[in-house]
Amino acid sequence: MRLADFIEENTQQILDDAVEFAVTQAPEGAKLNHKRLRNDIPLILREIVADLRTEQSSAQQHAKSQGRAPSPAGPESAATRHGRSRADDGFGVNQMIAEYRALRASVLRRWAADEALLATSIDDMVRFNEAIDQAVAESLVEFSRTVESWRNVFLGALGHDLRGPLTAVVGTAEFLLDSTRGTPHARQAERILNGGVQLSRLVDGLLDYSKSTLGAGMTLHRAPCDLAAAVSDEVDLLRTTLHDVTLTLHVECDDASGHFDDARLREAVHNLVTNAAKYGEAGGDIRVTVDGDEDSACIAVSNAGDALSTDALNALFDPLRRGSRQAHHGEHTSLGLGLFIVREIASAHGGDVTARVEDGRTIFVIRLPREKEDAPVAA
Repeated sequence: MRLADFIEENTQQILDDAVEFAVTQAPEGAKLNHKRLRNDIPLILREIVADLRTEQSSAQQHAKSQGRAPSPAGPESAATRHGRSRADDGFGVNQMIAEYRALRASVLRRWAADEALLATSIDDMVRFNEAIDQAVAESLVEFSRTVESWRNVFLGALGHDLRGPLTAVVGTAEFLLDSTRGTPHARQAERILNGGVQLSRLVDGLLDYSKSTLGAGMTLHRAPCDLAAAVSDEVDLLRTTLHDVTLTLHVECDDASGHFDDARLREAVHNLVTNAAKYGEAGGDIRVTVDGDEDSACIAVSNAGDALSTDALNALFDPLRRGSRQAHHGEHTSLGLGLFIVREIASAHGGDVTARVEDGRTIFVIRLPREKEDAPVAA
């Protein structure tokens, strides 16, 4: 009997094996929906049977064995739905893959026990294994996407819930600092305030990250803005906190005005400068430059430090990535969202941010198109 025919005739027994094994793989305390456990596997088997009966070239079979078969043009596959449902049920990736191993073993063991293998059996087994490998790949893609989506929802909820208590901490710290000025307790109050402000920045970063990855984007509040003045104010503020570096500002154009969200751009400058202070040459100088032309304005932040390739530098804009060099001052707690937020701010303005190494200096450049007076004021 050909394998496709055997699977069709023995679907119920194979399904019983698969469900029994899936129950053993369920996370502790999980409330499994047994109907859903039994829904996807018959459909996966049906798609495998159809695959076994479809003429395929050697190249198509090879691609399928590596999980690289073209995505179906119609509705999503049963394997894709299976990956999502397992992620929603709290399965780990190893537990989900174990299900496919058990399904593969169940089919081949029952088939081999049913009758002596025929001359066509080897080809059927190869084709069956290729189809299982493709189903695994499709499940993994959706499983990973679903897990990442839940992770982003969690980060967004965490950031939202932390905002209220942090606002109270920062407000109380500001009151304590005002009340204790000129006393021995002023320094302690200042430390509480600085810690609260840093935590608030981290929470804001988590919220921006979760919004961006969930497709909500970053909201801007554009207004007529002198970019040079906004950057100058942020540099002055940074000088009060970064005592170990020389921070200079260079304005190289006569007009740096435009319709920008100045608060967001100050945040971008803050992230770039603090990143340079953490990972650049210890005690080195950091230069902030504002320049522009008729169509665009740009902000550049540069510092001396270990050279990285342009590809490696640009990879730092990916979320949860950090520099390979150890940060100064024992900084180990950053989630690596600073440069990602910079990229999102530039992108929301319709611009971009790039990185390069030139003359021994690492240079990050934000380029922003100037908005006209009648342009939309929000993005």
